[in-house]
Amino acid sequence: MTTHRLTPLAASLPSTVPFVGPETQERARARPFKARLGANESVFGPSPKAIAAMSGTDIWNYGDPESHDLRAALAAHHGISADNIMVGEGIDGLLGYLVRLFVGPDDAVVTSDGAYPTFNYHVAGYGGDLHKVPYRNDHEDLVALCARAAEVDAKLVYLANPDNPMGSWHSGTDIMAALDGLPAGTLLVLDEAYADCAPVEALPNISVHDPRVIRLRTFSKAYGLAGARVGYAMGAASLIAAFNKVRNHFGMNRAAQAAALAALEDQAHLREVLHRINTARVRIAEIATHNGLTPLPSAANFVAIDCGRNGSFAKAVLDGLIARDIFVRMPFAAPQNRCIRVSCGTDADLDAFAAALPPALADARAHADSR
Repeated sequence: MTTHRLTPLAASLPSTVPFVGPETQERARARPFKARLGANESVFGPSPKAIAAMSGTDIWNYGDPESHDLRAALAAHHGISADNIMVGEGIDGLLGYLVRLFVGPDDAVVTSDGAYPTFNYHVAGYGGDLHKVPYRNDHEDLVALCARAAEVDAKLVYLANPDNPMGSWHSGTDIMAALDGLPAGTLLVLDEAYADCAPVEALPNISVHDPRVIRLRTFSKAYGLAGARVGYAMGAASLIAAFNKVRNHFGMNRAAQAAALAALEDQAHLREVLHRINTARVRIAEIATHNGLTPLPSAANFVAIDCGRNGSFAKAVLDGLIARDIFVRMPFAAPQNRCIRVSCGTDADLDAFAAALPPALADARAHADSR
């Protein structure tokens, strides 16, 4: 019998992934969801120009290994040099490359307990030593993150702003002040996946040449191209160049590159989507309040809803929604797990959520009261 000779590290890791997708759940349930409100995709779709660009692509050709045209357009959009931009397979792919560049066995990395789990997944995959600090008032704790980095001599500190899963955010000035508290040699990984949805004061005015930080953006959220997997990093040219040492040079497909370029050029469509996201956030908050729950302020394309009790109760509410064909998710760490997280949706999506929430809550309350 053949024995697969995995590395000791790979053999020690669990055979799990950070997320169970809605498709997996639909197969297990043997029926589709009525409303897909758990993955923070844009149900409002990409620019029609992006769709046309994808359909007109010579897909039989490999993508440009340098993503030259997209990087040039992004550079013009942000007023920086293309040498300060790396395009990759979504923020998830770029996080994987970044961790590969910095983290080896037992290297210290700092994150928040309950923050975006794919980063943790990559750190574990390279044998890093992950240190976590708790959220404070439903925000990632900037001061505590920097303090822990100093304690453990962390190579990387991860911060999502706006935050996933809570939708909270820090001001740009607070983030810039926190940079001054980072120990020498520590890199702040600033995940700005929801930057397009956020108020302008949430975005720090950090020089792209600052070696202490790398910023990550995506076309998966407001631009509506989650399935195309297009993200980009902005940072000091020497750090950006280092990605060429480890990245998959043919990882970007040609259709995705063309779609992202067309989407970036259609800022009118982006503004319309952002308007619809804001309208949906208000509607989700109204539905939550109407049912006696507390919506948390959000600068993302979702709203975290405080169910008012503990994680077990919130999980019962989530299960009740799933049983009624509404796909949502919830934070996985306490105390954030007292919430469910509902993505912005169409009027029909939110009508379905509004109809399913009261009986889901009633079931959860009956179950809790009977215990």
